[in-house]
Amino acid sequence: MVTIPEHMRAYQLIGHGGPEMLRLVTDGPTPKTRVGEVLIHVGAAGLNNTDINTRVGWYSKGDAQAEDASWGGGTVQFPRIQGADICGIVVEVGEGADTALLGKRALVEPCLREVAGQSLELPWYIGSECDGGFADYVIGAARHTYPIDSALSNAELASFPCSYSTAENMLTRAQVDDSDTLLITGASGGVGSAAIQLAKARGARVLAVAGESKHQSVLDAGVDVVIDLVGGPDWPELLNVLRPLGRYAVSGAIAGPIVDLDLRTLYLKDQRFLGCTVLDEGVFTRLVNLIELGAIQPLLARSFPCEALPDAQECFLTKQFTGKLVVDMSM
Repeated sequence: MVTIPEHMRAYQLIGHGGPEMLRLVTDGPTPKTRVGEVLIHVGAAGLNNTDINTRVGWYSKGDAQAEDASWGGGTVQFPRIQGADICGIVVEVGEGADTALLGKRALVEPCLREVAGQSLELPWYIGSECDGGFADYVIGAARHTYPIDSALSNAELASFPCSYSTAENMLTRAQVDDSDTLLITGASGGVGSAAIQLAKARGARVLAVAGESKHQSVLDAGVDVVIDLVGGPDWPELLNVLRPLGRYAVSGAIAGPIVDLDLRTLYLKDQRFLGCTVLDEGVFTRLVNLIELGAIQPLLARSFPCEALPDAQECFLTKQFTGKLVVDMSM
């Protein structure tokens, strides 16, 4: 029988702004399970753009303090514990939850369709609409909790959920197969590096944007699919590279969300645009299977202790790393 403490460590986001809005508490209340939920003892939790975007209010289309600053377009309820990439051990199951999960190491699907046993009208994202894994314990819906059998460490496994599921969702929406040539932007980041592995696992040919010389070779070759995580001022070139009947999938805008679109390029080349945010059914299950088979590998750039979360987020913003940064709760 596991003894669950009444209080826990957690890093709370107390408002929109800089890293000064992150507050470490050592006596926060351990969350209680409700219908259809499990309690997870967190081993590690990865960092993501969603953490930064929620903290600074980037999702708001107006004032960063506005009522639409959460991932889902609502109001962020403070204090909020962030951390969408969760790996840990299920230590308690609530009413109606699958008891077979008890004691299992698990990954949590970060895009939620159910909370407290109730289906959501609009999906939530862990760490924005509800508390996440930068804490000793976190609540997860049993429906979104996936046992995993792997020799990988908690930190390595925590590099997978958000980035790899986002990438797999983009490839799924774009119907990528072994006949396709892909262009992936932001290829050194978490989602971009994941997309490279997952696309290769499908047998596709992959091109990554990495400087002007590579850029010109891509222009000459043309591609069937663009996997875009960048946006920004160079965005129109992506449609020029994309062949007729090509598919453009986007799930990020780190270089800027406002772009110039020449509609003639879109309709005269019969291109298809795919916005990719909410995970399709089956995406996370396929991801867990690929991890267990060893078909994809973690790209763990660096681990930080929980107490160093502000430093981890500052490191994240430099983008001077390949793969994922992770908070390891055992450090």
